[in-house]
Amino acid sequence: MAAPTTNWKEVITPEEAKLHAEHLVAFDEIKTIKDAKYGKGRQLHRQAQLALHGQFEVQSGLPAHAQHGLFATPGTYDAWVRLSNGAMDRASDRKPDIRGFSIKVRGVQGPSALGSGDTNCQDFLLIQKSAFGFATSKDFVGFVLNAARGPGSLLRYLYATFGLLGGFRKIKSMADAFKTPFSGFATEKFFTAAPIACGPYAARVRMLPASTEINPSGATDMTGDVRSRLAKGPLRFELQLQFFVDEARTSIEDATNDWPEDVAPFVTVGVLTLPSQDTESADGRTLAENIEAAAFDPWGALAAHRPLGEVMRARKVVYFQSQTGRA
Repeated sequence: MAAPTTNWKEVITPEEAKLHAEHLVAFDEIKTIKDAKYGKGRQLHRQAQLALHGQFEVQSGLPAHAQHGLFATPGTYDAWVRLSNGAMDRASDRKPDIRGFSIKVRGVQGPSALGSGDTNCQDFLLIQKSAFGFATSKDFVGFVLNAARGPGSLLRYLYATFGLLGGFRKIKSMADAFKTPFSGFATEKFFTAAPIACGPYAARVRMLPASTEINPSGATDMTGDVRSRLAKGPLRFELQLQFFVDEARTSIEDATNDWPEDVAPFVTVGVLTLPSQDTESADGRTLAENIEAAAFDPWGALAAHRPLGEVMRARKVVYFQSQTGRA
């Protein structure tokens, strides 16, 4: 176990701005393809599962390296939650996919990560994988663009980019990533996968569910599983930070680097509670409309928690384009 340090740094290459501008062209093509099929919507995480309201409580007695930004002072905030499938398409719950758990902590106040004055929210965008499948945004965008074009285009891209053997390995590694069944939103761990700042420190975020009771239908009817649980009582999750210790073991720029917990343990900094609620009531449907119209963005953040690393910097550009396209 190593102590958190502040000697992390970001490495921004001269070609990065040009690369991110090219991503906009790629995602514009993806948007055109998918909007024609499904109507206007998000470029990724298009299919919402549920929209929920909750309370986020910042814990007291945190270690000094955690007491920054949102976590500087104990308190309770209103929160919006959007549960989603990660794909560009709408598909059955039975189809393997990245699942998204997005949280918007509302009512905060402080300088924005975008440098555009103050912000009143802190967004956390989490997936059930603790690291990304691609080290850089270039490889990820190439993958999703060619996946949008069709299976043939995707295979040609993988073999052209990684070679015959490398392309096969990439396909296998992606298939292996989904071998572990998804048990449901109430019982899975979720991660930011890439780091954010915590004042002068850097950290990744994990959300740990309180419930360990797996519902057999949680993987095939994810919405129904959460609704049935909320009908019986609240759901509770711990929000945790895992702090940077050194570049070799807790990389800022390599998004495939899964920070080892024995080196960088998690610290619980807050608790998200989703109270009993009827998502199909009039109030529930109104909330869903508001949440679906809202922007959930890792850069919708306090400056003290600005996203870090090349993948996160690429998301700043692409998410803004997506939000502009959805008006």
